[in-house]
Amino acid sequence: MNIRKAKYWFALIILISCNRDLSDDPIPIQPFIDIVINLGLPDYFSLQTDGGYKSINNGGVRGIIIYRQNSSTYYAYERNCSFQPSGACATVDVHSSGLFMIDTCCNSSFGFADGNPTGGPAWRPLLRYRTQLSGQTLTITDDVIN
Repeated sequence: MNIRKAKYWFALIILISCNRDLSDDPIPIQPFIDIVINLGLPDYFSLQTDGGYKSINNGGVRGIIIYRQNSSTYYAYERNCSFQPSGACATVDVHSSGLFMIDTCCNSSFGFADGNPTGGPAWRPLLRYRTQLSGQTLTITDDVIN
């Protein structure tokens, strides 16, 4: 092989290895019955202030993270990481700073505002479920809205 061909193949290998892995597993969807939460209960005290969050283990594939943006807007995100979601530890938690969500296995991080990846190998957003607020009652359905 001449030097020109060797440089071409080397550059091609570098280019391919720097791209995100777009061939990972599809994100699973697990239907669940509506989750109805009384926000006035002590268990959900953290959801009474803007920027508050709460992880729950029921619903979704690996549970749900609920995030309060403001008094009328709540987001519910799937805890199953969008990068290689079939992996044994592909679970998202809230970072200890409380500022973003993270899967410590693959080091993918996600923003609360939209669930989009902000770092790591993940390239798809977390699944976001429909929420509806009526007074002090927050309902989360299995309707995926992204």
